[in-house]
Amino acid sequence: MLFMKKEGEWLVAHLRNEDDAIPIGNLLREEWKLPRKQVHLLFQHKEVLLDGAPVAQYVVGKVGQEVRLRMCKPEPLGLDPASEAPEVLYEDDHLLIVNKPVGLLLHPTERYHHVTLDHLVSGHFFRTGLEAKVRHVHRLDQDTSGVVLYAKHAWASALLDEMLRERTIKRTYVAYVSGQMPKERGKINEPIGKDRNHGTRRRVTPNGDPAITHYQVKERFPTATKVECQLETGRTHQIRVHFSHIGHTLLGDELYGGKRELIKRQALHAAVLKFVHPFGGEVIEVTAPLPLDLFHLEKKLR
Repeated sequence: MLFMKKEGEWLVAHLRNEDDAIPIGNLLREEWKLPRKQVHLLFQHKEVLLDGAPVAQYVVGKVGQEVRLRMCKPEPLGLDPASEAPEVLYEDDHLLIVNKPVGLLLHPTERYHHVTLDHLVSGHFFRTGLEAKVRHVHRLDQDTSGVVLYAKHAWASALLDEMLRERTIKRTYVAYVSGQMPKERGKINEPIGKDRNHGTRRRVTPNGDPAITHYQVKERFPTATKVECQLETGRTHQIRVHFSHIGHTLLGDELYGGKRELIKRQALHAAVLKFVHPFGGEVIEVTAPLPLDLFHLEKKLR
């Protein structure tokens, strides 16, 4: 595991036993997983230092030598900082995890240019003196609440993107579905693709992308079931599509046939995010508390 600390605009590490005899350029690209373009620019601008001096790509370092990378130069925020502060669940020099409220879009779109969660994060960066681009690692639907992970610099973004692809970032959701689930736990393994008859809806289709959702029943109500879900894949609307497909549509999810008698949005909450920190090695586990509308939903269901 790579241990990296931030000092101003620089990220600092020391060469490990496993880094011995590897040219610095190869080390950064292949072992430390920096984007190739970023590595090229760092060397071009003499922003890779070995024991304090600029170094060429072909140089081989020794165990214990200090490597400095100028990865945290000031960047334009890219979005107007919002005055409203996000609910911060975890933060360090490399990562930020926030709790997205219901009804807030995660990022601007071609049709929507009002305040989004990214604007709130931009405001947080501005107020804390961080001049960095806003980089969300994954997404949530507008009416889904819960944990969202952000990277504070390009290297963190690249590593977290790879962890997401390799499924080493574990995301746990809480959903309230219609009817009684027949099993206490199970796996829904059905490919998901676009619905050609609807602009935003997805559907299960043989030609879709592989999609796997694991679920476990947490509580049963007379007319609904509370389930905990973990995703092996991250397809758009995956949980919503899968449960609709098996006949247990999420409560409030009108897009997939759910009714809004008890709740005015899909009853889905991104509850837990768990992963090994890419720069420290410690296990990060962050929980977003259940929002009030889901507490009220449980009372109604009982």
